Amino acid sequence: MRRILRLLLISTQREILQWLAWRPFLLTMLLNQAVGPLIGLAVWSVALPGNTRIGIYYVALLAVQLMTVSYENHTVSNTIYDGTFSQALLKPQPVMLGPLGTNIALRLWHFLFGLPLLLLVSIVEKISWDVRLILLALPALLFAAILRFLITYVLALSAFWTEQAHGIVGLNETLIFLLGGASAPIIFLPPSFRAIGEALPFRALLGFPAEIMSASLDTNQILRGYGWQMLWLIMFWLLVTVIWRAGIRRYTAIGG
Repeated sequence: MRRILRLLLISTQREILQWLAWRPFLLTMLLNQAVGPLIGLAVWSVALPGNTRIGIYYVALLAVQLMTVSYENHTVSNTIYDGTFSQALLKPQPVMLGPLGTNIALRLWHFLFGLPLLLLVSIVEKISWDVRLILLALPALLFAAILRFLITYVLALSAFWTEQAHGIVGLNETLIFLLGGASAPIIFLPPSFRAIGEALPFRALLGFPAEIMSASLDTNQILRGYGWQMLWLIMFWLLVTVIWRAGIRRYTAIGG
């Protein structure tokens, strides 16, 4: 385990330095990820004027988006398509470490480049943050980051069977926007629809940490949200294991 953590640290440091040379492209990626939460903020601020939780929720949502975004359809699927995936198989380390190091590095750059935007929107919206709620939301943010990586990774592995991996991951991103709390906060849905929204994995990826930071949940709701996150983490970890084994057998059978 210590060796794996050291290799992950080395991979992350290398990716941080490599992406530093792509600063303009990083800024473009950041703006692309910021569009959804900022549109949601604009729409719901007009729909519910005077509701202070709206501003807190959507700025928190923007922070969550920047720190959980995943691009494994590029860092994994493309290597399967162009054959460079074989090089990763030959390295004396788990194949997942490379994409995971890139993932962490990109999230760090997204957050650092996005920090001025987060501060600006917080000032404009006159947001007062509760440090206790932020600390309470940190585990939810960590679980959301891991879960989003696992989901995007398992969808990216569809490249073993289809050339539409980018479209599959893109569909997932659309569902995260629609059902994860960006287009409409889950807490504003009617009770019957809200129960469904809370149970789906999309809220666990995005809206749940933001709901905690905006003081939108009571203790029971927070505990229930953490329960759903843990359930989906276990399920998708198992799914990654199954899909990986099936995919690698197909890859070696076809590609030799």
